[in-house]
Amino acid sequence: MKFSELKLHAMNAVKSYFNRNWGREDLMKSGKVNQETLDILNAVYFTFFNVMFCSTIGSYLHLFWEVGGLFTVLCSAASLLWFYFTPPWRLNQRRSLLMIYAFSFGASVGLLTKYLFEMHQNFVASFFAGTTVGIAIFMFQVTITRERSHIYHGGLLYCCLVMLAVLLVIGCFIRDSYTVQAILKGTAAVILFLGYFVVYSQEILYDVSFGDIDFINRALTVFFNLPAIVLHAARVCLPIGAKVDQNAD
Repeated sequence: MKFSELKLHAMNAVKSYFNRNWGREDLMKSGKVNQETLDILNAVYFTFFNVMFCSTIGSYLHLFWEVGGLFTVLCSAASLLWFYFTPPWRLNQRRSLLMIYAFSFGASVGLLTKYLFEMHQNFVASFFAGTTVGIAIFMFQVTITRERSHIYHGGLLYCCLVMLAVLLVIGCFIRDSYTVQAILKGTAAVILFLGYFVVYSQEILYDVSFGDIDFINRALTVFFNLPAIVLHAARVCLPIGAKVDQNAD
């Protein structure tokens, strides 16, 4: 392949990564979700819950027993490559590889955050644990309601309760300013991520209307698609984004 063809291929890949077809009206849409779409959304939630649960276990093992090092880093990279080259119809194998990747990543990411961001491992583990509980609440909401807005109310209520509990703990027991700042940063990270997860769920519901989707891939790309989805959400929701869309029409 020539360099010009490789460059064109890379540019098209970047454009497709940032290309999103949903707008503000799709993001704010309410109403009941049909059962087939709800099953796919629940499959994504369940798979991502397993991913976060495995990452949480790996993170806490790294915290208490210092599990994690070169082996887990290599294991994480190898399992992700193996997952990439596994055919889509081998669901059990892909799911197992995804769990191995999540566990290895949870055990290894503390090495990165410690040296790059000077963040202690217990806050990394708390983020994984808090996010895992939040995804479990989203998954529970799917089982008890088909209303689109009600599915997200449980996650938003969980965020409010987490913030209230953190403020009570800080006010009653913690006086160290560094610890307070670290806890608030970790709590804010969980809340912001769950807010992003709502937008990600809306994108899944939008894409399902055009056909079936690979729920395992969607669980894997929750973090990978974060920059593109956040950028598109800001573009369609902010006033400047609305002006751009109107001019385009």
